[in-house]
Amino acid sequence: MKQGILIINAGSSSIKFALFPHTHPLAREAAVCGQIDGIGTAEIRLQAKNHAGDSVADHTLAGAHASHTEAFAELLRWFTASQSEWTIVGVGHRIVHGGDRYSRPVRLDEAALEQLTRYIPLAPLHQPHNVAGVRAIQSLLPDVPQVACFDTAFHRSQPEIAQLFGLPRSISAEGIKRYGFHGLSYEYIARTLATHSSRAEGRVVVAHLGNGASMAALVGRKSVATTLGFSTIDGLVMGTRVGTLDPGVVLHLMETKGLGVKEMTQMLYKDSGLLGVSGISQDMRTLLASDKPEAQQAVDLFCYRIVRELGSLAAAAGGIDALVFTGGIGEHAAEVRRRVCLHCAWMGIYLNPEANARHDLRISAHNSSVDVLVIPTNEEWMIAYHAQTLLGL
Repeated sequence: MKQGILIINAGSSSIKFALFPHTHPLAREAAVCGQIDGIGTAEIRLQAKNHAGDSVADHTLAGAHASHTEAFAELLRWFTASQSEWTIVGVGHRIVHGGDRYSRPVRLDEAALEQLTRYIPLAPLHQPHNVAGVRAIQSLLPDVPQVACFDTAFHRSQPEIAQLFGLPRSISAEGIKRYGFHGLSYEYIARTLATHSSRAEGRVVVAHLGNGASMAALVGRKSVATTLGFSTIDGLVMGTRVGTLDPGVVLHLMETKGLGVKEMTQMLYKDSGLLGVSGISQDMRTLLASDKPEAQQAVDLFCYRIVRELGSLAAAAGGIDALVFTGGIGEHAAEVRRRVCLHCAWMGIYLNPEANARHDLRISAHNSSVDVLVIPTNEEWMIAYHAQTLLGL
């Protein structure tokens, strides 16, 4: 019987999962990975692939409008039936918010779960489903230990001044501050960067570009500043999220259009970003392939905001020695990388066009004073590593 570490990322309508073989050292690729989409809708689908990329599951779950708990139960039924050679010895969860309390992963017990529940008001669109995922696994696999890994934890190394808003102190004392997210991705890049660049301990800006996008400045492989703040809609323009927005716009829309919290949430999280600006798609591939001016404007805005934030983060770090692109767009959209770097020549950033087109690991030109790298992120492995280490497996 093979032993495995199960990784869970529970969202509002989906559950992503991955199973890593329990080996030393921990394998970089999952043996099985997949997701359940459409939770709460009329059609819920389970899809999974093995480490070779071959499909091992692709079917609709029985019963419409199933809950997360029912979806988890179906996932474990499928796993038990089709992957019977595996025994789950530990479970690692991606938890969006760890507040000020958690700067590193933690083994989950009832006290920790109660604390995570208190953070629901800080991340109401993500945290309830993260906690529900832990509860579901707890009921289905009561004897298997679980670990929480936090998207906010990596950024707790930031100086206090970088986390403050210009709000009354009484409000800041309630936990209204810049937390930052995508920390598991940044932690993975920080951990692996030294194998690719001699400047890993220097001043590094990482651009995690995907449907959700952010950037972070690292010094000595620790976070000193990031674009995401209190929520996951700050900073860069994203697939459907607005990014940095004058709060006066929100007040104006609420007053003049009578929009409430629910309507504003829908607009800022779901109807804005690349989708809202283009009116076409949130998918960068679709926009780059389109000849419509609205699509090009959305791409231009996306790149412009990256360039603006790159300058800001370099200032926070006291300069820049390396720039790393990661995430779905960062790893695969050579045109986005080209546009960004074209506007950063003043920082000493120059691309090798051929290397960039090939998506090479190092894409900087020989005369670039800044290392420019493309490094695939692996948040699932990061969670599995923490689970294995913390549980002493």
